[in-house]
Parts: sequence; C-alpha cells; structure tokens
Amino acid sequence: MTTKATLRPGQKGTKRFAAKYGDRLVCVRYKYDEATGKRFTTVELIEEEADWRTKPPAAAKTEPITSSQRLPVRIDYWESELREKVKSAGAIWRPRHKLWEMRYEDIVALGLESRVVAEDELPSEV
Repeated sequence: MTTKATLRPGQKGTKRFAAKYGDRLVCVRYKYDEATGKRFTTVELIEEEADWRTKPPAAAKTEPITSSQRLPVRIDYWESELREKVKSAGAIWRPRHKLWEMRYEDIVALGLESRVVAEDELPSEV
C-alpha cells in the first residue's frame, strides 16, 4: 500500500471526519493498494490526554561553562566556509572524535551553541 495523501483537519477531504471526531482528529490518510485496486481511508485520533513533564537534569552534574573552557563542536565536512571560520578562531581538529575543539566564547561569537557535542555523545575510545 502507498500513502498518497496525509491531510490535517480543515483541509479538503477531512470535513466529515472533523465533524465526526472533532478536536480528537489528528490527520486523515488516503492509502492505495495497487494489487487490489482499492483505496483505504484511515484516521489518526487522540485517544487520551495527560500532563507530561520530563525530569530536570541533576543539578550536581551540570557545572557552569567558563568562557575559556574548550568544548567539542561538530562541523560537517562539506561546510568548508564554516570550517575556515572555526580554524581562524583557533579551533583544534580532533581526528579521533572527528570534532573541532574550541573555546566557549568563540562558539558563542560564531553562533555555534547548537553544534556543541555533549560529553555523553562523544564516540567511545576504540
């Protein structure tokens, strides 16, 4: 079976399902079976709603980051322009981990906070 369309409530093709299921409707899918030549309409519904919160990270494990602290940063091979900026900022290439290591203040200056690799995500030593 192949899915030809996934429609959100309010789009053309969902009105009768929106009337039937109301706010519980998440989406309507139209699936086609080439072998039998049949179309199937499926609906995704919200069955239950409950409060959910993640546990906050343990305060003891998090230490404040200093501006001179060196952190690993992931930059993909094809991002040559960014790689040159990082090099000129004094970053060091760590081939074992395939990551750049640079000072936190430089990471902030280049806007690379989202690319910092957490300690638990570092590749294990081989």
